Amino acid sequence: METIEVNGKTYYSEKPTNTEYNGEYKIVVLQRGWVVVGIMEREGSQCKLHNAAVIRNWGTKKGLGELAEEGPKKDTILDSCNGVVEFDYLTVVLTIAVNEAKWKRAL
Repeated sequence: METIEVNGKTYYSEKPTNTEYNGEYKIVVLQRGWVVVGIMEREGSQCKLHNAAVIRNWGTKKGLGELAEEGPKKDTILDSCNGVVEFDYLTVVLTIAVNEAKWKRAL
């Protein structure tokens, strides 16, 4: 639980802040071949991707690493999810941090 001290008094947040990971753009590979990108949030085993899109076609010659670093290519196909994608952390195969400046423009 977060606390803050002001003028000798300690104040506590209303709800515990146990977010383990919050706020960076990630490519997330999920079970059954789903590849999604967005701003990742994780609390315990519950995960959310905000401003998310499914990467239907990578459009790269060097795989997901190229896509993460250089952003979407001309042949990349993104299917907007119009909101939040939710999944359990146990379904994650891998995550890749992306070049945020390149992806902000695309999403």
